[in-house]
Amino acid sequence: MAVSVAGVIEPTLQVAETARLAQRPTDDLTAYDLYLRAYAMFFTSARQIPEALRLLEQAIEHDPGYGPALAWASVCCVRLCMDGRSHDLEADSRKGADFARRSLQVAGDDPGVFANAALALAFFGEDIGAMMTLVDRALSLNPSFARGWYVSACLRHRADQPELAIEHAEAAFRLSPRAQVGFSFTIIGAAHFLSRRFDKAIAKLLLAIQEDPNYPPPYRFLASCYAHMGRLDEARVIVRRLRAITPLVAPSFSQIRNADHRELILTGLRLAAGEAE
Repeated sequence: MAVSVAGVIEPTLQVAETARLAQRPTDDLTAYDLYLRAYAMFFTSARQIPEALRLLEQAIEHDPGYGPALAWASVCCVRLCMDGRSHDLEADSRKGADFARRSLQVAGDDPGVFANAALALAFFGEDIGAMMTLVDRALSLNPSFARGWYVSACLRHRADQPELAIEHAEAAFRLSPRAQVGFSFTIIGAAHFLSRRFDKAIAKLLLAIQEDPNYPPPYRFLASCYAHMGRLDEARVIVRRLRAITPLVAPSFSQIRNADHRELILTGLRLAAGEAE
């Protein structure tokens, strides 16, 4: 029976693998290998983002029209700036926006390129409404695209639509409960925080920190959350943990469109950081 089952499965796998290779958006096997290595690093640890970007830049040197590599490189630039690991914010912002625009020029109908480019360009200051339209296009091409739902959640969060952000992040998690496509718990926790549902925010943000203890954003929201609840000792502990992974405790949060929401985060962070001195 085992041999019979294997005899059915093995040809099916070969057909699937052949189809996957035929759809690969580059003929340069070196570029493809570099891309796969970088992709794996991206979701392993925030500390590996600089190395992932280096590999993606090598892939782009081999194939300058490699859309997915360009789009992921733009997201790596976002992470460097957001996480506090950039040595030159202005240069990395320019580079990230350039990678994203170049990826769209060669995107074809690739929903992954659309979604990642939209995420990056929104962070680097492009009109967020236009970027939400772009990710909506990605999801129209593939409604089961978990990464696309995650990116849509990120953009809704920044566009002052916390309920939609939660809905779309939960959709991403349902579609891909095992393979990580983003940091859905961070988005859900941040959205609850902005809606002042602090208890719900804490539960999700603690889960987010478990996903990647080196990823700064959930620490920032969690510290601010504790501070607004008057739990200053816990806020102080979170800020200390945050400072152990990045010197950037309180970024501008300029990508969040609602000024009241920005101030809510920053007020709590300032209180928590002051208490942590």
